[in-house]
Amino acid sequence: MARIFIDGEHGTTGLQIAERLAGRSDIELLSLPLERRRSVEHRRELLNAADVVILCLPDDAAIESVSMIENANTAVIDASTAHRINPDWVYGFAELAPGQRDKIRASKRIANVGCYATASIALLRPIIESGLLPADAAINLIGVSGYSGGGKALIEVQESGQGDPFAFYALGLSHKHLPEIQMWSGLQTKPVFLPSVGHFPTGMLVALPLHASQLNGSAQQIADCYASWYANERFVHAKPLNTQDVLVRGGFLPAQTLSNTNVLEVLPYASASGEELVLIARLDNLGKGASGSAIQNLNILLGCDEAASLE
Repeated sequence: MARIFIDGEHGTTGLQIAERLAGRSDIELLSLPLERRRSVEHRRELLNAADVVILCLPDDAAIESVSMIENANTAVIDASTAHRINPDWVYGFAELAPGQRDKIRASKRIANVGCYATASIALLRPIIESGLLPADAAINLIGVSGYSGGGKALIEVQESGQGDPFAFYALGLSHKHLPEIQMWSGLQTKPVFLPSVGHFPTGMLVALPLHASQLNGSAQQIADCYASWYANERFVHAKPLNTQDVLVRGGFLPAQTLSNTNVLEVLPYASASGEELVLIARLDNLGKGASGSAIQNLNILLGCDEAASLE
Protein backbone atom coordinates (compact mmCIF):
# COMPACT_ATOMS: atom_id res chain seq x y z
CA MET A 1 0.00 0.00 0.00
CA ALA A 2 1.49 3.32 -1.10
CA ARG A 3 1.61 6.07 1.52
CA ILE A 4 0.48 9.41 0.12
CA PHE A 5 0.76 12.77 1.89
CA ILE A 6 -1.09 15.79 0.48
CA ASP A 7 0.72 18.84 1.81
CA GLY A 8 -1.96 21.50 1.62
CA GLU A 9 -4.86 19.06 1.84
CA HIS A 10 -7.22 21.71 3.21
CA GLY A 11 -7.04 23.94 0.12
CA THR A 12 -9.26 23.70 -2.95
CA THR A 13 -7.01 21.36 -4.98
CA GLY A 14 -5.90 19.35 -1.96
CA LEU A 15 -9.47 18.68 -0.87
CA GLN A 16 -10.41 17.47 -4.34
CA ILE A 17 -7.43 15.11 -4.49
CA ALA A 18 -8.20 13.70 -1.05
CA GLU A 19 -11.85 13.17 -1.95
CA ARG A 20 -10.96 11.38 -5.17
CA LEU A 21 -8.40 9.13 -3.46
CA ALA A 22 -10.63 8.25 -0.50
CA GLY A 23 -11.53 4.58 -0.36
CA ARG A 24 -8.67 3.33 -2.55
CA SER A 25 -7.41 0.00 -1.22
CA ASP A 26 -3.93 0.53 -2.70
CA ILE A 27 -3.34 3.86 -0.97
CA GLU A 28 -2.90 5.01 2.63
CA LEU A 29 -3.50 8.74 3.01
CA LEU A 30 -1.26 10.36 5.60
CA SER A 31 -3.00 13.40 7.03
CA LEU A 32 -1.89 16.50 8.90
CA PRO A 33 -4.78 17.76 11.05
CA LEU A 34 -5.87 21.31 10.36
CA GLU A 35 -4.71 22.48 13.80
CA ARG A 36 -1.20 21.15 13.10
CA ARG A 37 -0.77 22.44 9.55
CA ARG A 38 1.72 25.09 10.72
CA SER A 39 3.79 22.57 12.66
CA VAL A 40 7.11 22.22 10.84
CA GLU A 41 7.98 19.14 12.88
CA HIS A 42 4.82 17.26 11.93
CA ARG A 43 5.04 18.31 8.29
CA ARG A 44 8.65 17.16 8.07
CA GLU A 45 7.73 13.79 9.59
CA LEU A 46 4.95 13.14 7.06
CA LEU A 47 6.96 14.47 4.11
CA ASN A 48 9.63 11.87 4.82
CA ALA A 49 7.26 9.04 5.73
CA ALA A 50 5.37 9.20 2.42
CA ASP A 51 6.10 7.26 -0.74
CA VAL A 52 4.57 10.12 -2.72
CA VAL A 53 4.01 13.71 -1.59
CA ILE A 54 1.52 15.88 -3.47
CA LEU A 55 2.14 19.58 -2.86
CA CYS A 56 -0.93 21.84 -3.02
CA LEU A 57 0.77 24.96 -1.73
CA PRO A 58 1.88 28.46 -2.79
CA ASP A 59 5.24 28.48 -4.55
CA ASP A 60 7.38 29.51 -1.56
CA ALA A 61 5.78 26.92 0.70
CA ALA A 62 6.22 24.22 -1.94
CA ILE A 63 9.93 25.01 -2.24
CA GLU A 64 10.21 24.87 1.56
CA SER A 65 8.49 21.47 1.69
CA VAL A 66 10.82 20.02 -0.94
CA SER A 67 13.81 21.25 1.07
CA MET A 68 12.57 19.29 4.09
CA ILE A 69 12.47 15.95 2.25
CA GLU A 70 15.51 13.87 3.16
CA ASN A 71 14.11 10.46 2.19
CA ALA A 72 15.60 9.62 -1.21
CA ASN A 73 12.69 7.29 -1.94
CA THR A 74 10.00 9.96 -1.55
CA ALA A 75 8.57 11.12 -4.87
CA VAL A 76 7.00 14.58 -5.20
CA ILE A 77 4.17 15.85 -7.39
CA ASP A 78 4.13 19.64 -7.08
CA ALA A 79 0.89 21.39 -8.09
CA SER A 80 2.40 24.86 -7.63
CA THR A 81 4.19 26.84 -10.36
CA ALA A 82 7.52 26.63 -8.52
CA HIS A 83 9.18 23.89 -10.57
CA ARG A 84 7.40 23.83 -13.94
CA ILE A 85 10.33 25.14 -15.96
CA ASN A 86 13.02 23.62 -13.74
CA PRO A 87 15.14 21.22 -15.85
CA ASP A 88 15.60 18.94 -12.85
CA TRP A 89 11.85 18.28 -12.69
CA VAL A 90 9.74 16.31 -15.17
CA TYR A 91 6.76 18.18 -16.56
CA GLY A 92 3.62 16.37 -15.42
CA PHE A 93 1.57 16.46 -18.62
CA ALA A 94 1.38 12.84 -19.75
CA GLU A 95 -0.04 13.73 -23.17
CA LEU A 96 2.69 16.30 -23.91
CA ALA A 97 4.62 14.09 -26.32
CA PRO A 98 5.55 10.45 -26.90
CA GLY A 99 7.65 9.16 -24.02
CA GLN A 100 6.42 11.71 -21.46
CA ARG A 101 4.71 9.00 -19.39
CA ASP A 102 7.98 7.09 -19.18
CA LYS A 103 9.72 10.22 -17.90
CA ILE A 104 7.03 10.74 -15.26
CA ARG A 105 7.16 7.09 -14.21
CA ALA A 106 10.93 7.18 -13.77
CA SER A 107 11.11 10.47 -11.88
CA LYS A 108 11.01 11.43 -8.21
CA ARG A 109 10.21 15.07 -9.00
CA ILE A 110 7.14 15.86 -11.13
CA ALA A 111 5.84 19.39 -11.70
CA ASN A 112 2.09 19.20 -12.20
CA VAL A 113 0.96 21.22 -15.22
CA GLY A 114 -1.10 24.40 -14.75
CA CYS A 115 -4.74 24.64 -15.85
CA TYR A 116 -4.38 27.33 -18.54
CA ALA A 117 -1.09 25.75 -19.56
CA THR A 118 -2.72 22.33 -20.02
CA ALA A 119 -5.19 23.81 -22.50
CA SER A 120 -2.68 26.05 -24.28
CA ILE A 121 0.02 23.41 -24.69
CA ALA A 122 -2.54 20.83 -25.84
CA LEU A 123 -3.41 23.22 -28.68
CA LEU A 124 0.10 24.40 -29.52
CA ARG A 125 2.55 21.53 -29.07
CA PRO A 126 1.16 19.19 -31.78
CA ILE A 127 0.94 21.84 -34.51
CA ILE A 128 4.33 23.38 -33.70
CA GLU A 129 6.12 20.05 -33.55
CA SER A 130 4.39 18.97 -36.77
CA GLY A 131 5.51 22.16 -38.51
CA LEU A 132 1.99 23.43 -39.16
CA LEU A 133 2.54 26.51 -36.98
CA PRO A 134 6.00 28.12 -37.07
CA ALA A 135 7.67 28.18 -33.66
CA ASP A 136 8.37 31.89 -34.06
CA ALA A 137 4.70 32.76 -34.70
CA ALA A 138 3.31 35.71 -32.73
CA ILE A 139 0.04 34.40 -31.29
CA ASN A 140 -2.71 35.37 -28.87
CA LEU A 141 -4.44 33.16 -26.33
CA ILE A 142 -7.78 34.02 -24.74
CA GLY A 143 -9.07 32.09 -21.74
CA VAL A 144 -11.95 31.95 -19.30
CA SER A 145 -11.98 29.91 -16.09
CA GLY A 146 -14.45 29.07 -13.38
CA TYR A 147 -13.95 31.08 -10.22
CA SER A 148 -12.68 28.11 -8.20
CA GLY A 149 -9.30 28.64 -9.85
CA GLY A 150 -8.88 31.84 -7.85
CA GLY A 151 -8.77 30.03 -4.51
CA LYS A 152 -10.76 30.53 -1.33
CA ALA A 153 -10.83 34.33 -1.43
CA LEU A 154 -12.39 34.53 -4.89
CA ILE A 155 -14.72 31.62 -4.13
CA GLU A 156 -16.04 33.48 -1.09
CA VAL A 157 -16.62 36.66 -3.11
CA GLN A 158 -18.37 34.83 -5.94
CA GLU A 159 -20.54 32.70 -3.68
CA SER A 160 -21.51 35.69 -1.53
CA GLY A 161 -23.19 37.26 -4.55
CA GLN A 162 -20.65 40.10 -4.74
CA GLY A 163 -18.62 38.72 -7.64
CA ASP A 164 -18.61 39.99 -11.21
CA PRO A 165 -20.48 37.95 -13.85
CA PHE A 166 -17.35 38.16 -16.01
CA ALA A 167 -14.00 39.93 -15.71
CA PHE A 168 -10.63 40.03 -17.45
CA TYR A 169 -7.53 39.95 -15.24
CA ALA A 170 -3.73 39.72 -15.43
CA LEU A 171 -3.72 42.87 -17.55
CA GLY A 172 -0.01 43.29 -16.91
CA LEU A 173 0.27 40.47 -19.48
CA SER A 174 2.58 38.42 -17.27
CA HIS A 175 0.34 35.58 -16.10
CA LYS A 176 2.21 32.96 -14.06
CA HIS A 177 1.48 30.19 -16.58
CA LEU A 178 3.18 31.98 -19.48
CA PRO A 179 6.73 30.64 -18.88
CA GLU A 180 5.58 27.00 -18.93
CA ILE A 181 3.28 27.61 -21.91
CA GLN A 182 6.14 29.03 -23.94
CA MET A 183 8.68 26.44 -22.83
CA TRP A 184 6.60 23.29 -23.25
CA SER A 185 4.67 24.30 -26.36
CA GLY A 186 7.87 25.10 -28.25
CA LEU A 187 6.97 28.74 -28.90
CA GLN A 188 9.95 30.99 -29.47
CA THR A 189 7.91 34.18 -29.06
CA LYS A 190 6.05 34.99 -25.86
CA PRO A 191 2.31 34.87 -26.57
CA VAL A 192 -0.14 37.57 -25.56
CA PHE A 193 -2.40 35.83 -23.05
CA LEU A 194 -5.65 37.34 -21.82
CA PRO A 195 -7.36 35.29 -19.07
CA SER A 196 -10.73 35.96 -17.51
CA VAL A 197 -13.01 34.58 -14.83
CA GLY A 198 -16.72 33.88 -15.07
CA HIS A 199 -19.46 33.41 -12.51
CA PHE A 200 -19.42 29.60 -12.59
CA PRO A 201 -17.44 27.35 -10.23
CA THR A 202 -15.56 25.00 -12.56
CA GLY A 203 -14.75 24.75 -16.24
CA MET A 204 -12.36 26.38 -18.67
CA LEU A 205 -12.04 27.42 -22.30
CA VAL A 206 -8.84 28.56 -24.00
CA ALA A 207 -8.98 29.85 -27.58
CA LEU A 208 -6.16 30.29 -30.07
CA PRO A 209 -7.32 32.49 -33.01
CA LEU A 210 -5.23 32.26 -36.18
CA HIS A 211 -5.14 33.46 -39.78
CA ALA A 212 -4.45 30.81 -42.40
CA SER A 213 -1.50 32.95 -43.51
CA GLN A 214 0.21 32.11 -40.20
CA LEU A 215 0.08 28.38 -40.94
CA ASN A 216 1.93 25.89 -43.10
CA GLY A 217 -1.21 23.90 -43.80
CA SER A 218 -4.98 23.95 -43.99
CA ALA A 219 -7.62 23.83 -41.25
CA GLN A 220 -8.28 20.18 -42.12
CA GLN A 221 -4.59 19.37 -41.73
CA ILE A 222 -4.68 21.00 -38.29
CA ALA A 223 -7.67 18.83 -37.30
CA ASP A 224 -5.97 15.72 -38.70
CA CYS A 225 -2.82 16.55 -36.73
CA TYR A 226 -4.77 16.68 -33.47
CA ALA A 227 -6.62 13.47 -34.30
CA SER A 228 -3.33 11.65 -34.90
CA TRP A 229 -1.51 13.16 -31.91
CA TYR A 230 -4.23 12.25 -29.42
CA ALA A 231 -5.52 9.09 -31.14
CA ASN A 232 -4.64 6.74 -28.29
CA GLU A 233 -5.23 9.08 -25.37
CA ARG A 234 -7.80 8.23 -22.73
CA PHE A 235 -8.39 11.76 -21.47
CA VAL A 236 -7.64 14.08 -24.41
CA HIS A 237 -10.25 13.95 -27.16
CA ALA A 238 -9.63 15.64 -30.51
CA LYS A 239 -12.89 16.57 -32.22
CA PRO A 240 -13.36 16.82 -36.01
CA LEU A 241 -13.10 20.16 -37.77
CA ASN A 242 -16.15 22.37 -37.14
CA THR A 243 -17.85 19.76 -34.97
CA GLN A 244 -21.37 20.80 -34.02
CA ASP A 245 -22.43 18.17 -31.48
CA VAL A 246 -20.69 19.99 -28.61
CA LEU A 247 -22.56 23.24 -29.24
CA VAL A 248 -25.79 24.19 -27.49
CA ARG A 249 -28.65 26.55 -28.29
CA GLY A 250 -27.66 27.00 -31.89
CA GLY A 251 -23.96 27.62 -31.54
CA PHE A 252 -22.71 28.25 -27.98
CA LEU A 253 -19.76 26.36 -26.50
CA PRO A 254 -20.20 26.18 -22.68
CA ALA A 255 -17.15 26.19 -20.42
CA GLN A 256 -18.63 23.96 -17.69
CA THR A 257 -19.48 20.81 -19.68
CA LEU A 258 -16.45 18.79 -18.54
CA SER A 259 -16.65 19.72 -14.85
CA ASN A 260 -15.84 16.85 -12.47
CA THR A 261 -13.96 14.95 -15.19
CA ASN A 262 -10.33 14.53 -16.23
CA VAL A 263 -11.20 15.03 -19.89
CA LEU A 264 -9.78 17.70 -22.19
CA GLU A 265 -11.35 18.38 -25.58
CA VAL A 266 -9.51 19.92 -28.53
CA LEU A 267 -11.94 21.66 -30.88
CA PRO A 268 -10.78 23.16 -34.22
CA TYR A 269 -13.06 25.57 -36.11
CA ALA A 270 -12.59 27.44 -39.39
CA SER A 271 -14.53 29.96 -41.44
CA ALA A 272 -16.20 28.88 -44.69
CA SER A 273 -13.24 30.27 -46.64
CA GLY A 274 -10.71 28.60 -44.37
CA GLU A 275 -8.88 31.89 -43.99
CA GLU A 276 -9.71 32.30 -40.28
CA LEU A 277 -9.42 29.63 -37.60
CA VAL A 278 -10.00 29.33 -33.89
CA LEU A 279 -8.59 26.36 -32.00
CA ILE A 280 -10.25 25.77 -28.63
CA ALA A 281 -9.44 23.58 -25.65
CA ARG A 282 -12.07 22.80 -23.01
CA LEU A 283 -11.48 21.17 -19.62
CA ASP A 284 -12.28 21.33 -15.92
CA ASN A 285 -9.82 23.79 -14.36
CA LEU A 286 -9.86 21.73 -11.14
CA GLY A 287 -9.95 18.37 -12.95
CA LYS A 288 -7.53 17.89 -15.82
CA GLY A 289 -6.26 21.36 -14.91
CA ALA A 290 -5.29 20.51 -11.32
CA SER A 291 -6.41 17.62 -9.09
CA GLY A 292 -7.23 15.26 -11.94
CA SER A 293 -3.83 15.59 -13.57
CA ALA A 294 -2.12 15.19 -10.17
CA ILE A 295 -3.94 11.89 -9.64
CA GLN A 296 -3.17 10.82 -13.21
CA ASN A 297 0.52 11.46 -12.51
CA LEU A 298 0.23 9.60 -9.21
CA ASN A 299 -1.28 6.59 -10.97
CA ILE A 300 1.54 6.62 -13.52
CA LEU A 301 4.10 6.71 -10.69
CA LEU A 302 2.40 3.83 -8.88
CA GLY A 303 2.09 1.75 -12.05
CA CYS A 304 -1.65 1.29 -11.68
CA ASP A 305 -4.58 2.04 -13.98
CA GLU A 306 -4.11 5.62 -15.14
CA ALA A 307 -7.84 6.26 -14.75
CA ALA A 308 -8.08 5.05 -11.14
CA SER A 309 -10.05 7.61 -9.08
CA LEU A 310 -10.75 9.55 -12.27
CA GLU A 311 -13.78 7.71 -13.65
